[in-house]
Amino acid sequence: MSKIHFYQGQNEAIQNKDSIKIDDDLIDEIKKKIAEFFNMKNIHFLFGSGTSANAIPIMSGLFDDVKDEIELSDADQVKLFARVESDSNENLEEILGVLYSRRIYLNGIISSSNKVEKYIEITNALIETIEGAIFDKINVKFAGGKPQRILDYYKEFYQKVALRNKDLSRINIFITNNDLFNETALDSLNINYINGFGGGLNRYFNPALFNYTFSKRMDTSIEKFEPVENMVYLYKLHGSINWIEEDIKSNTFFNIKEIYKPVKSKSNNVMIYPNPTKQDKSLGSPYVDLFREFQKKLLEPNSVLFVIGYSFSDEHVNNIIYQALATNSSINIVIINRLKDKRITEIDDSRIFRIYEEKDEDDLELIKYPKTRGTEEIHHFSYIVKHLIPDVNTFKGNDNALEKFLKEFNEKLRP
Repeated sequence: MSKIHFYQGQNEAIQNKDSIKIDDDLIDEIKKKIAEFFNMKNIHFLFGSGTSANAIPIMSGLFDDVKDEIELSDADQVKLFARVESDSNENLEEILGVLYSRRIYLNGIISSSNKVEKYIEITNALIETIEGAIFDKINVKFAGGKPQRILDYYKEFYQKVALRNKDLSRINIFITNNDLFNETALDSLNINYINGFGGGLNRYFNPALFNYTFSKRMDTSIEKFEPVENMVYLYKLHGSINWIEEDIKSNTFFNIKEIYKPVKSKSNNVMIYPNPTKQDKSLGSPYVDLFREFQKKLLEPNSVLFVIGYSFSDEHVNNIIYQALATNSSINIVIINRLKDKRITEIDDSRIFRIYEEKDEDDLELIKYPKTRGTEEIHHFSYIVKHLIPDVNTFKGNDNALEKFLKEFNEKLRP
């Protein structure tokens, strides 16, 4: 059995007519609703680990991979990891947060005890093992196979959404992933993006850049500009494997640097996860600035937030979404994912839409999919990109094409 759900609040917005046949009409209605949202002025996306699934492990799979790596290390690391992970719900961020706290506590103890020194050594070794395992799993090569296939979905996504009408706001992409799929896709398509880093050879974080845009001069004889359509804003809420923290003496306010090629380094801290225990980590830049931007954008009137591949496992992110729902009466949240036991699914609010598919694995052979669909579930990133996300160029209409033609024609006639 398979059933597509399209909830608005706690009610099914559209009823599935047949639990065995995937109804083309139902999917068409979902596509029409999503297309309506794309007419709103402010469009935001929140990407979770599900968008890079199959190329990079989701959180549960990543936890298993890290655990396997630790079991190959020395007995002291295995023992410490077992103690820390028992109450973590297999959440690597929580585990690293506890280990960071432990390291700060141990370093703060005024003692010459060999026992304390050993505890510090074990803690540092375990942190290094975990961060190294995460780095190795996330730092994929795009030379073929699953990573290349997932990268193609990202490229198709940006081809559809980046060239938005200049009269509407640029697309905002918020990401909890640490990988480089988005940047690689944008670079390969020659799409401009602002991610908070500026400079030339040395690119350092500067939150002021999120207030900037790319513009082009409309007329060479006057100081008149219009925004570039081919641009998006990119916010990596949990950092990135190509960010490093370094001691610098250059003329910059922040010491977070973006590098071209990710490398593991003991001298420079690779920014994989925010540290909730230090002021210069998640309580400071760059994370405080990124979360502030997330909060600010969701408070903009006439906004829609599409949530894809995110499981609502980060309470910091969740709380900002709840605050936006409580404060911004004109925001809509469209969650395209199958969620279980999450608070967002229990809220009866007509501004919250949920789209997902449920399958009975015993009856997969009975499911009759439309020929154009394949066997992807409706909430999979690949299906969302190929079938649900509209091409924003279709919203520009013939009027814009005519306007462009007349403008170019008149410019040629201008003496």
